[in-house]
Amino acid sequence: MLHGIQAAAERHKLDLKRLIITDANDDPSKQAADIQDLIVQGVDILLVSPSTAEALDPAIRRAKRQGIPVVLVDREVKSKENYISFITASDQALGRISAQWLVETLNEKGKIVMLGGLAGSSPAENRIKAAMEVFNQYPEIDVIETQYTSWSPAKGKTIMSALIQKHGNDIAGVWSDSGLQGSGSVEAFISAGYGKGEVPPHTGGDFNAMYQLGRMYEVPMVGVDYPPAMGSKAFDVLFDVLSGKGVPTRIEVNQQVVVSQGYETKSIKADVYVKDYALMDKPASIIMSSGVGKDYDPRTFSADYPR
Repeated sequence: MLHGIQAAAERHKLDLKRLIITDANDDPSKQAADIQDLIVQGVDILLVSPSTAEALDPAIRRAKRQGIPVVLVDREVKSKENYISFITASDQALGRISAQWLVETLNEKGKIVMLGGLAGSSPAENRIKAAMEVFNQYPEIDVIETQYTSWSPAKGKTIMSALIQKHGNDIAGVWSDSGLQGSGSVEAFISAGYGKGEVPPHTGGDFNAMYQLGRMYEVPMVGVDYPPAMGSKAFDVLFDVLSGKGVPTRIEVNQQVVVSQGYETKSIKADVYVKDYALMDKPASIIMSSGVGKDYDPRTFSADYPR
């Protein structure tokens, strides 16, 4: 997403005096301090992906009081009156579609594990809530564990390794809201001795590593991509705001559904199959739907814009 923003900054460089980028590494206190520092520097507009919905509310409110418009991307805050527009994809659709696929793949019964993202962040909480609304409709679906992973492949693997030791073959399926921790979960099963075609069904999109593992180890999976291209779109919106154009308070980018061939269900059909979507000759670290271009490689990406 950051690379998408930087690519958009290059496209807008003739209209851009300076782009300042800060990274709080999902630390709400650091992010609030960063925003205050940017306010003091007198920025014209802020583009923020809030670490958590509640913790960043005061900082966003403070920016509005100082007359600085705020555009949000990826994650939102509680007080909707304090920002101009929120660019996102539907967390609710992601949660519901992935949960429905898992239910139907398991023939409406079985014990499942839920791996959420960052506790307290709006995407993680909204996806879990939407998934549970589906799971709760099926009495024989038993959610035996719900764990947060901070969208970390390493944490996903560590947590799932512990759950495999605890529950073993009782785990019929894994609901993950992203391929980040989802790929770590699949790696945990492989490390535990599960062979090709033996890893239980998984959900979780975006991340090339997830699709690569799904193809190599014949893991039944569905991915509902949460496009980082929203970053590029959000940067374009900044200039609409600054030029006085009316913009919607919520803008959703398109998502696509990726399913292992042979594992479409009565409700969930593939926009594309895993075998065709996985980039086997590209880095595992690529997050799909970047909006940067088909030749995008995070290892070599660079952009020219005023800093």
